[in-house]
Amino acid sequence: MEQSTVAAPSSHDIVEAARIDGRSLARRLVAPLGTGALVGVGLGYLWAVDPNEPGHYPLCPTRAVLGIDCPGCGLLRGTHDLLHGDVAGAIDNNALLVVLVPVAILLWVFWLFRSWSGYRGPVTREQFQRRNRITYFSLAIVLTFGVIRNFVPYLSSGA
Repeated sequence: MEQSTVAAPSSHDIVEAARIDGRSLARRLVAPLGTGALVGVGLGYLWAVDPNEPGHYPLCPTRAVLGIDCPGCGLLRGTHDLLHGDVAGAIDNNALLVVLVPVAILLWVFWLFRSWSGYRGPVTREQFQRRNRITYFSLAIVLTFGVIRNFVPYLSSGA
């Protein structure tokens, strides 16, 4: 009878091999540039139309049904303030905004660079687990902030 031994998985095992995207440069850039253009159009509309004045945006269901501040509403008003150079107003509407905007821009630039190069390096088990922990931690922070902001007066959306 033969016995087979199975090696324990190592943190340096590759779980996703390196890839080179064979599509043309134009095709690889469609998604990041299209996303950037859509975000730019949305920000242009948000810059032009003040969310603090009623009638321009739909009624927030969270505010209408539960009577509590929605983090999205504070994010909308804070982004409007930020687009007009009012950093203090943006922080007053959603304090998490000053962290989310630079992170979002950085992630978009990384996406654009990876699409431009067409190369995606190998992913080890350790990197995969680290990415998962970062994702879960970030989600927990955003959700916790969304709940806590309704109980701490300074963190409310300013509405």
